[in-house]
Amino acid sequence: MAVGLAVASEGGQYNGRITSFVILSCMVASMGGLIFGYDIGISGGVTSMEHFLKKFFPEVYDRMKEDTKISNYCKFDSQLLTSFTSSLYVSGLVASFFASFVTRHFGRKPSIVAGGAAFLSGSALNGAATNLCMLIFGRVLLGVGVGFANQSVPLYLSEMAPPRYRGAINNGFQLCVGIGVLSANFINFGTEKIEGGWGWRISLAMAAVPATLLTIGSLFLPETPNSLIQRFNDEQKAKTMLQRIRGTAEVEAEFDDLIKASLVSKSIEHPIKKIIQKNYRPQLVMAIAIPFFQQVTGINVISFYAPILFRTLGLNESVSLIMSALIAGVVGTASTFLSMLIVDKLGRRVMLLCGGVQMFVSQIMIGSIMAAKLGDHGSIDKGYAYFVLTMICIYVSGFAWSWGPLGWLIPSEIFPLEIRSVGQTIVVAVNFIFTFIVAQTFLAMLCHFKSGIFFFFGGWVAVMTAFVYLLLPETKKVPIELMDRVWRQHWFWKRIVEEFDEKTKMEPA
Repeated sequence: MAVGLAVASEGGQYNGRITSFVILSCMVASMGGLIFGYDIGISGGVTSMEHFLKKFFPEVYDRMKEDTKISNYCKFDSQLLTSFTSSLYVSGLVASFFASFVTRHFGRKPSIVAGGAAFLSGSALNGAATNLCMLIFGRVLLGVGVGFANQSVPLYLSEMAPPRYRGAINNGFQLCVGIGVLSANFINFGTEKIEGGWGWRISLAMAAVPATLLTIGSLFLPETPNSLIQRFNDEQKAKTMLQRIRGTAEVEAEFDDLIKASLVSKSIEHPIKKIIQKNYRPQLVMAIAIPFFQQVTGINVISFYAPILFRTLGLNESVSLIMSALIAGVVGTASTFLSMLIVDKLGRRVMLLCGGVQMFVSQIMIGSIMAAKLGDHGSIDKGYAYFVLTMICIYVSGFAWSWGPLGWLIPSEIFPLEIRSVGQTIVVAVNFIFTFIVAQTFLAMLCHFKSGIFFFFGGWVAVMTAFVYLLLPETKKVPIELMDRVWRQHWFWKRIVEEFDEKTKMEPA
């Protein structure tokens, strides 16, 4: 039984090439990933800075400094501290639903602009924060920005990219996330050394730099042909844009498919009701499962709390920040760049399966060493500590070339036009819900599970790898408006789709 297959696109490989116009537009849009990555990196580093903790979370600071009896795994367990990190994801969740409406009715570009502007406002408020309420309200604005950007940018990239290069271009979003994390961690390393204890303000306020680049740059972005044809009756305008981004006048095949998709899209008044129909069951399952699995890989444990984890291992504040920068930044960014080079050659399934094995093995190794060598008090031997750091590098690399970029790529390319905006909203909403849950519960889980937390997430990695093997078809090089064929040729999903087709044929007109 073939559990996954590639779909040859008969006549589906449209004319066109990668143009400088597309490259420049996608580079600007990908900066939506830059703001997301910068926040992930900056929040983890700032929450391990002693002056920041002393000002906003004095109980955590006192416990870390004065309570020598508390377990290594419980020093940072604070609901207020986790609220600082996770408040962004609650607001991002809510914002993603508004972003869906804006993206569908006004276009992808306005959503990207709104995301950049909201993030810019939040960074200013965080940098100037004088109390906890001001700090968390700034985080809420950052969440609005991330919610709009994460909803619209992956769609924009997938719609602008030629089918044969869609994977590489869309993975630019995750590459920018990695660059954002890398930049944030090195900024944290520098600001932590500033005398006077106000370095954290620079770390938080510097988020304005990528936000400004995104906001100003997105004002000059073109709208995608898919969005133009969905929202207007001016087919010539959409065709002209399609010819411009493909670098050729011969775009009839792709344009005809866009017209057909648009006619279906315009007949749908309530896409939320539509997406729960049985013929869209495969897309709905993937819209929920893929972002859920992406979060329970445990990557945000490393990204958010890497400096805290390293301090748990016995490293000092300065060393923990630089190790976080090297691992989450350099290793992750390099691996994501590798992913861009191979995703349209190897395909999505192979990368997810290999990445899953790599993450599973490294997590089991980390958990085993910490269980055997790190008790509730004291620190781990230096040799074992560096072995754990090596395994964390291998784990981060596995995520960064597989589930990291593909967790955004695959959902953005599988939805037909009529449910594309609401489908991406479900993806972002599920992502934020489980990011919030993981962020809000991780420190408490670390306190209670101790080293077992790595076995917990390792178990989920095993489950998601089996899910990919059995239920995810290959989507590489399949035109985005012809993606329905992958479900009709998959061993499992074709039963559901064909059953719906038969039922529809039997219904009276």
